[in-house]
Amino acid sequence: MINYFFIFAIFSSVPASETIIEDPSMEKEKLVKFYKNKFPEKNISEYIYGAMMFSNDAKSQFNSIMAFIPFSNEIERGKKIWNKPFKNGKTFSDCFKRGGIGQAANFPKYNSATDTVVTFEMEINNCLSKNGEKTFKYNDVDTMGVVTAYARKLSDGFPTNIEITHAGAVKKFNKGRETFFKRIGQLNLSCASCHITYAGNFFRDERISPAIGQTPNYPVFRGGEFLFTLHMRYQRCMEAMRANPFKAGSSELNNLEYFHSYLSNELPLNASVYRK
Repeated sequence: MINYFFIFAIFSSVPASETIIEDPSMEKEKLVKFYKNKFPEKNISEYIYGAMMFSNDAKSQFNSIMAFIPFSNEIERGKKIWNKPFKNGKTFSDCFKRGGIGQAANFPKYNSATDTVVTFEMEINNCLSKNGEKTFKYNDVDTMGVVTAYARKLSDGFPTNIEITHAGAVKKFNKGRETFFKRIGQLNLSCASCHITYAGNFFRDERISPAIGQTPNYPVFRGGEFLFTLHMRYQRCMEAMRANPFKAGSSELNNLEYFHSYLSNELPLNASVYRK
């Protein structure tokens, strides 16, 4: 049984943050400096490996697993859905530049006309709607999950490129940042509690990954068996904090993804990978 009182005691020193950030690039730069001071022997490019960056043995096991991907059937299912013609004869590729190659690296995006953050999953559903098709549920691993497992791999190697150039976009960035730092649930924890202040520390027998480098890998296959989209991962973390999670595809999680993804700008996508 997990000793939640012990966990609370460890992380209770993490401060909440209501600071308004006017320049997101400075926020990222500050976090990069924090991690460089904490892990001076690590290059930022290594953060794409998450907690595995702290263990050569873990990276070796990861490489062995990815050499013969145990969840390749799920990615193939996503490919079939991606390439299956709609009733009008078009496919998902017709909705994205270059047929989708490299496009996931540019999401989430800010839409000034609607004052909303648009995720890659939302753009997939927009594509379905425009072509007269039924949209996918954001937490359905058999549709949205497998499609993004394939479609995001079309951007593998492309650098994360989240743009925040509009005043409205800065506001959404700050909304996401607020959620990232806000303490929630019975354990009074935040995303920042684990992935900034205590990144690199052990939680039970596992290292905690830094916030930078997390988003380029999603969706992930945990244990090589269960597919998790990024929003599903957010939900599981919130449940672990004993809080009621926001719905997948909600504005709260979209804004959180916007902030979170911006932290990994310039790091290459390496989607649909194995994680413990």
